[in-house]
Amino acid sequence: MEEFNKMISGANYFPMTEYLIGLRDRTRALVSDFNLEKDEKKREEILKSLVGKMGRGCYITPNIFFDYGCNTELGDNVYFNANCVVLDCAKVTVGSNTFVGPNVQFYTPIHPLDYKTRNTFVESAKPITVGKNCWLGGSVIILPGVTIGDGCVIGAGAVVTKDIPANSLAVGNPAKVIKTIEQ
Repeated sequence: MEEFNKMISGANYFPMTEYLIGLRDRTRALVSDFNLEKDEKKREEILKSLVGKMGRGCYITPNIFFDYGCNTELGDNVYFNANCVVLDCAKVTVGSNTFVGPNVQFYTPIHPLDYKTRNTFVESAKPITVGKNCWLGGSVIILPGVTIGDGCVIGAGAVVTKDIPANSLAVGNPAKVIKTIEQ
């Protein structure tokens, strides 16, 4: 439990403890059940037990992958297309009425640059926040510590390395704001 608290607080932590391995194993079992389940109502029940918080009207298309699930919060009417990856070692928050394209990846873990430290498995994590009324195009990658403001559109294939202000269109690798969206 101590390493879990370090993990969600942004401190360095060791992910190979029995407790964290157990959480990831539980999550993988639920993810597998979710991805294989054909009945929509049963999938929704599995999803409710998988994620930390889920608003009304959320829909996630299988297949999905979560590291922990419990560190992910979804607002109302959030839609995820197929094959998304949520490495939620820190909190991942997705605001209401946000559409997430296929193959979108949320990466909260931070691995040390120094290989000697990296080889000890110690890492840290920073949260990701996506505002309300956003659209993340297919294959977008969001890196640790990023906040995407309300009303943003992130173009397909963008790699979001820095915060994106509200009502922006951002594209590219690294993602750059190319336009303000009139609301």
